[in-house]
Amino acid sequence: MGYETLIVERTGALATITMNRPEARNAIDLAMRHELLAALDEVEADAAVRVLILSGAGEHFCAGGDVKSMRARRSTAAEGRERVQMLNRMVLRLVDFPRPTIAMVDGFAVGAGTNLALCCDLVVASDRARFGELFNKIGLAPDGGGTWLLSRLVGLARAKELIFTGDVFDAAEAARLGLVNRVVPAAELRAVTRALAEKIAAGPPGVLRMAKHMVNRAATTDLAAALDLEAYSQGLAIASDDHQEGLAAFFDKRPPKFTGS
Repeated sequence: MGYETLIVERTGALATITMNRPEARNAIDLAMRHELLAALDEVEADAAVRVLILSGAGEHFCAGGDVKSMRARRSTAAEGRERVQMLNRMVLRLVDFPRPTIAMVDGFAVGAGTNLALCCDLVVASDRARFGELFNKIGLAPDGGGTWLLSRLVGLARAKELIFTGDVFDAAEAARLGLVNRVVPAAELRAVTRALAEKIAAGPPGVLRMAKHMVNRAATTDLAAALDLEAYSQGLAIASDDHQEGLAAFFDKRPPKFTGS
């Protein structure tokens, strides 16, 4: 499928969706919101893909919403709500995407760009990456799932501070806060991200899918419900061919070759 605002590439078990509006620091316009949903459907339909990488073209990940389009025309409250509801569908789709996802962040990931990165399971950032909940700087409330995602990573008080101040902070501070998994030199960002993706892709696809679902659900459930889901999921895993392959590889002292069956 052809896209105006994205580049979708697949190499072996890895797929990469690149936001491709470098002239606007990959700001999210309405077209990109629609296309990201379509691209996620396309990638999910490819059974060969085991890990998804989300990145931005040029020197930046994503500068958030498209401020130029906001200025070009004043929206009504109903229009603004409809625009954010489209963003919400994309957020839910990405957070619950049934494959592991990695945000590869260079340059600015601010406003909705910060929250888009946090929708991914892991975040690898370059040492020149910059983050920030900048919504209040232009008189907007946070969106893109930031109120839910941020508070679960850094705690309520720190999340409120970041949202209330709108401060921009660097990758080292993001790592200290627990927002990113790794910070690497910019020149090594792509290689490190792909190596991590390939390591994850070598794992059992079904187990990774179940593990992601369980961890996501655990954030909003109690221990008893989490244990029930673990028992159900482990039952499926124990009966799988990949479990037998893992056992064989363990005793043969060789790397396992998981197929997802």
